[in-house]
Amino acid sequence: MKKILGLVFGLLSVSGCTSFAEPGKGGEAENYPQAAFSPVMPDQPLGPEHGLRFDWELAARHLDILILEKAEWCFPATVHQAKQNEARIARELEGGLQLDAANDLVIQRNLLKRLERQLDYVKRQETCQPPTDSNNGNSDIELAQKIHDLLNRDNQFAFNSAELNPKYIVNLSEASQLLNQHKDFKLLITGHADALGEEDANQNLALERAKQVKRYLSIFGLSQQRIHVDSVGSNDPYLSGTEPHVRLTNRRVTIELLQLDQPLMLENPSRNEG
Repeated sequence: MKKILGLVFGLLSVSGCTSFAEPGKGGEAENYPQAAFSPVMPDQPLGPEHGLRFDWELAARHLDILILEKAEWCFPATVHQAKQNEARIARELEGGLQLDAANDLVIQRNLLKRLERQLDYVKRQETCQPPTDSNNGNSDIELAQKIHDLLNRDNQFAFNSAELNPKYIVNLSEASQLLNQHKDFKLLITGHADALGEEDANQNLALERAKQVKRYLSIFGLSQQRIHVDSVGSNDPYLSGTEPHVRLTNRRVTIELLQLDQPLMLENPSRNEG
């Protein structure tokens, strides 16, 4: 009997120290950023943060619609980036970072508008047809996401430099091997720069960064015919702000995976193959 009582008291003491997620925030809810928002009470005055939430909801529904229209199949890397942006903005809103959220919402809306234009074009041209076998489609999307993550991780540059991060060179090697095994994709490499300096100089530096990535991909055996470069300088930052960590993040390249017959919508067509 004493042993049983001891066991009961032991279980009670352990359960008393156990923490549980708040209602609506545990289990699968953590996969949905909107589940983290605090509810708006009927008598609560509305402020700018509620307008930002509404904008976030509009952008999220816009992305949902594009995914329903097969954007994830035609442009898997762009959709993957949009999903990451959506989750980051949700965290900023819940954390009270209203200015960051507002700036990132502008970037997200521009990304979704560009994605919608690209999707409309390929649907008119019938150059992107989702596979009839959903299993094959899912595996291709997973492969594209894996390649996208390799190409868009550790891809920052030192200030005023086009030299690659050694870790990123390893990523490029692995991505090249995957791309050589799956020849249905081509790449669009877009160079970026931070907000310091003159825009013309930033455009040139951003383009040199994109060309440097193309050079390494070619060294690793990827055909140059499948690699295209573009640059936006500091006009289209990945993150908003001028803090050192933000500027580091904006000194980067972004790489999109496209099907071989998909059109290139370049910001600077004259610079592309220079």
